[in-house]
Amino acid sequence: MSARTLHYVIGILALLLTSLSAKTVIIDAGHGGHDIGGRYGKVYEKHLALDTAMRLEYYLKKKGYRTVMIRSSDKFVSLSQRSAIANKYSDAIFVSVHYNYTWKSHVEGLETFYYTGKSAKLASYVHDGMRSRTRAANRGVKHARYYVLRNCKLPSILVEGGFVSHSGERSKVKKGFYRDALARGIVDGIVKFDRSGAW
Repeated sequence: MSARTLHYVIGILALLLTSLSAKTVIIDAGHGGHDIGGRYGKVYEKHLALDTAMRLEYYLKKKGYRTVMIRSSDKFVSLSQRSAIANKYSDAIFVSVHYNYTWKSHVEGLETFYYTGKSAKLASYVHDGMRSRTRAANRGVKHARYYVLRNCKLPSILVEGGFVSHSGERSKVKKGFYRDALARGIVDGIVKFDRSGAW
């Protein structure tokens, strides 16, 4: 075997070992299909969530993580299907991406939710990452009983990237660079969680 061939084989083996050891992030773009989520005019949560989720997938793959997209198009996936898909994987975490809406038009900011204690640290790291990247108002890390959080057996969080009902924040979330910053912030938090040894 020539030195060049040996070098090639070693490279392939290294890639395979990296793939086998890579941790998995289940990315759940909220809503979809007939379920549009929060809406203001033609600004639909389902579209914002999917775009952010796809950016998140891109940056996670660049970091060497494996990804599973609950949806990668504008289709409806039930809550039970979402958690069932996630629970097929081991050594994984679940991140559900959403945007917020309320009739109180002055309310703005980022929120991150968790259900179990093992998910609280992930929520905290991701929330800090999003805040650092966006400088958005802070609505905190909170315990919640959302279906996907209660029914996922792995560390699971749900992020709210801003309020489409707030005029200023709506202007931000409509811009690609802002959604990109959110995705990068989520990745920052995931990497920190991974490096902390909590995964």
